[in-house]
Amino acid sequence: MRDRHLVFAAGFLRGLAAGLISVLAAVFLAKRGFPAAEIGIVLTAGLAGVAVGTAYGAFLADRVGRRRSLVGLSVLTAAGGFVLAWSPDLWSVTLAAFLGMLNTQGTDRGAAHALEVAILPATAALGERTRVFAWYNALQDIGGAAGAALAAVPQLLRDGFGVAEPRAYAAAILLYGGLLLLSALLYARLSSSAEPAGRMQRLAGAPGTRRAIHRFAALSALDSFGGGFIGSALIAYFFYLKFGVSEGALAALFLVGRIMTVLSHFGAAWLAGRVGLVNTMVFTHIPSSLLLLTIPLTGSFALAAFLFILREGLVEMDVPTRQSYLMAIVQPEERAYASGISQLGRAAGRVIAPGIAGGAMQLGGLWFPLVAGATLKIAYDLLLWRAFRHVKPPEE
Repeated sequence: MRDRHLVFAAGFLRGLAAGLISVLAAVFLAKRGFPAAEIGIVLTAGLAGVAVGTAYGAFLADRVGRRRSLVGLSVLTAAGGFVLAWSPDLWSVTLAAFLGMLNTQGTDRGAAHALEVAILPATAALGERTRVFAWYNALQDIGGAAGAALAAVPQLLRDGFGVAEPRAYAAAILLYGGLLLLSALLYARLSSSAEPAGRMQRLAGAPGTRRAIHRFAALSALDSFGGGFIGSALIAYFFYLKFGVSEGALAALFLVGRIMTVLSHFGAAWLAGRVGLVNTMVFTHIPSSLLLLTIPLTGSFALAAFLFILREGLVEMDVPTRQSYLMAIVQPEERAYASGISQLGRAAGRVIAPGIAGGAMQLGGLWFPLVAGATLKIAYDLLLWRAFRHVKPPEE
């Protein structure tokens, strides 16, 4: 229970940091005079660093130790934020973003996340594992939303306290680093129970388990590729162009959607206890994609918004159930590897899609990203059900 609460608290702090930096990073760099192309280089370097860190978590963290790895990764990420606040030129900023694993996706799904997912199953009985993951994801989502609100710190310091704008933004970036240092202190208090009971032999392990992990990672990449077409930014852009809605209306819409997502995690845990983890993943995810397909057919913002909110109440019910399922079908010593490889697949899958979607929308196909994303996700769900419907976790 103590390790669980430490992971929950650290995950919440990382959610705060991720929500804050995802809103401020590009604006901060622009205000320091970096042109758009250079900002893109910095953000890409950050995502590349996230991928390298996740690979470390998959292949080396269990050898070094999960607790040591989490502390080291958090300190390195915090240091990257501190350097970013004061770096004078493109190359030092880019290096800080890479080494600091700068994640501007709004949610932290990097190496620390993968290791937390590997640790949590040992803190729960079989029957409560999915509920534990529901709480974990809900706290991260709440942290992300609160972190986005913290992005108002520079304006508050500038307008309310007369702090010069460059210093106000630097203070917010330093707050980002401070949150990550606090998470490192929490990780340092994890017990030896957070470590794997044995060492996974990468080349001599059970081939059936390895195949299952790699198949799951490949399907995760397909799901993430589809998700890249329908990220929040592109959906908001669709609503803006098609219906001409204001920024305030979009903010309210996505706030309600995020609330639905947080609540859906607990609904997923309840449903999985009755129909099973794989069935919950697939048969909530497909309806969410079908709802997405109907949005381009609507003629009013009110109806499209209603369908979008319904979709948000279903689309992430597969997140705690997916994490719980993968951790249940592998051995404890394989969990860091399985979680890291799955996370790498997701990172690879979402890189290409936004560029394709943006090009299609520029050519007039506003509907294309929504249809492409929904279709790919339905294909993922069907392939997942076919591959894993007979592979049951212990409690089933």
